[in-house]
Amino acid sequence: MARHTEGLESPSVSKASDLVKRLLLGRALRSAQQHEQLLPKRIALPVFASDALSSVAYAPQEILITLGIAGLAAYQYTPWVAAAVVVILLTVVASYRQNVRAYQSGGGDFEVATENLGGNWGVVVASALLVDYVLTVAVSVSSAVDNLGAFVGFVGDHKVASAIIIVTILTVLNLRGLKESGVAFAIPTYLFMFGIFSMLIWGFTRMAFGTELRADTAHLQVHGEDMGVGGIALAFLLMRAFASGCAALTGVEAISNGVPAFKKPKGQNAATTLLALGVIAMTMFAGVTAMAYITDAKFADPTHGSALIDPKTGQDVSEQDPVVAQVAHTVFSNFTPMFGFVTLMTALILVLAANTAYNGFPVLGSVLAQNRYLPRQLHTRGDRLAFSNGIIILATAAGLLIYAYGADVSKLIQLYIVGVFVSFTVSQTGMVRHWNRLLRTEDDPARRREMHRARAINTFGLFMTGTVLIVVLITKFTHGAYIVCIAMPILFLLMKGIRRHYDRVAEELVPSGEDVALPARNHGIVLVSKIHKPTLRALAYARATRPSTLEAVTVAVDAEESQRLQDEWDALDVPVPLKILDSPYREITRPVLDYVKGVRRRSPRDVVTVFIPEYVVGHWWEHLLHNQSALRLKGRLLFQPGVMVTSVAWQLHSSDRLKGRAEPLGPGASRRPPRLAPEDEGARAGGGIVSERD
Repeated sequence: MARHTEGLESPSVSKASDLVKRLLLGRALRSAQQHEQLLPKRIALPVFASDALSSVAYAPQEILITLGIAGLAAYQYTPWVAAAVVVILLTVVASYRQNVRAYQSGGGDFEVATENLGGNWGVVVASALLVDYVLTVAVSVSSAVDNLGAFVGFVGDHKVASAIIIVTILTVLNLRGLKESGVAFAIPTYLFMFGIFSMLIWGFTRMAFGTELRADTAHLQVHGEDMGVGGIALAFLLMRAFASGCAALTGVEAISNGVPAFKKPKGQNAATTLLALGVIAMTMFAGVTAMAYITDAKFADPTHGSALIDPKTGQDVSEQDPVVAQVAHTVFSNFTPMFGFVTLMTALILVLAANTAYNGFPVLGSVLAQNRYLPRQLHTRGDRLAFSNGIIILATAAGLLIYAYGADVSKLIQLYIVGVFVSFTVSQTGMVRHWNRLLRTEDDPARRREMHRARAINTFGLFMTGTVLIVVLITKFTHGAYIVCIAMPILFLLMKGIRRHYDRVAEELVPSGEDVALPARNHGIVLVSKIHKPTLRALAYARATRPSTLEAVTVAVDAEESQRLQDEWDALDVPVPLKILDSPYREITRPVLDYVKGVRRRSPRDVVTVFIPEYVVGHWWEHLLHNQSALRLKGRLLFQPGVMVTSVAWQLHSSDRLKGRAEPLGPGASRRPPRLAPEDEGARAGGGIVSERD
């Protein structure tokens, strides 16, 4: 009945895999070094702001695409739609500044909703944010590939593969740790800000000195499916354009989920960073939209019902540069290098925008795992003190989405922002209840005035975000948002199911009186296939545990072999009785299980301990040369109540080669550099006194 222990790998394989891991991720960090991974505001801003800032690359463009459905005349509403988006952006920023001061654990909207509205609402918010984080990666990377494809033909020809490669690179960078990924993303994000602000300042300066700036697309005509619409149809179109422009708000919530990553005072630093993000994002979005409007830049997408027509030839010329590139080309018409700089930084910021999700998704996943809504593995930090499991899950989900939609931004964008406005609305509702609860017990007049002001801000935020959510659902539902409306309930049910499982297990494991009572007796059973050193060691160990009764059990697969075993047993005068179980169908597992069950039935208050001799081998191919009956039997015995299974290891000489091997670092452990065991710590494989006969 002896078998070997599985799971050992050769030192060369272990060292090679560890070397690759160290090259990709860097050396492991101690848990005590976690404070070194916290972010100052100057690094936190680009880390958490890249998603919101990158919306400058597509939010103004989305407004023009939607308005173009009604033809060129609808472009006159561009400033009003953009102004409405700016109002919502400032409202959300002001509201979330109250959130990050009040809740600093990293739970963000989930924590706010759970504490103030109940667990179900918390799970609703969590499901919405998880979906939106995945879409953030998919949309941002796919949009980046579109922009890069305009400069590098190979990327444009292999969009899906290029997007998945970018996701892989981002994953590795984030697995290296938050601080290092933050530094890596800080410089290009600041360069993007510099490029956009330089473009706006230079453009408005040139116009102030009398230069007329006209975009290359200014002479083109916009034709749409619903030319000249009015009344209710026009109002619906404006709401749809507004909903598309609200893509500029995605990413604002990431700071509330990333508060633990800030240096102390965490709440104040997060609020300051959020204010800076809001001002910068508002200025860039409004500036680019205004410049596009003033220079008469046009953009259309035939798949969305609008097209650009050349009035001289009557041909469709919708294949135009993105709006930001058009504005940059117009503004820097007298300085081409800056045009190249702006377009390059815009393409790069779209790649980096996904990093916001890489910082938000794993932290939220950790909080959900801590609250037993997701598997506990998501709460564990990896080698570099990052939430590695959450990062890998995010990358996998985004990669699958990119593959399923062919990295098509026009399709993915329709799924966007629904989830984030669900979380916005629920979060603001929770914050209003939070302030109401505190006001009932607060007596200090100064503190009450602060709470009244904060409640007013969150109430206004609730009204505005709730209105936008309704608009987004109405205008985007049939254009793809229905998929998110299906995915969120599925995630909700999945997380509730995981929570029920953990609650059921916790309830089942609560100690009770009879659980801690000593069993009446312990019946020991040693499984035997033949008499050799592993069997004798198992017998010696079983005797040392002093069970109430002890017997050896073997299965008679072959009658002659069983008789020879009995004769040898008697000749050696082994001080343990041998019982031979009949097996007419040459089975091993079933007769042993039936026998153990019979012992349990005779003495239900007793326990049965089954001792199984096991081989330990040093080569992978040796796994194939030893029978696996003991492994199968152990798997079945573990399901039997009142039965304990004890493995008694016997190291074959081939395992000597692994004695000095450094123990590989296990996933989820608090890592430390590998250390070789001292020479005197390892006993000779197979050594030690087993019995007088050995």
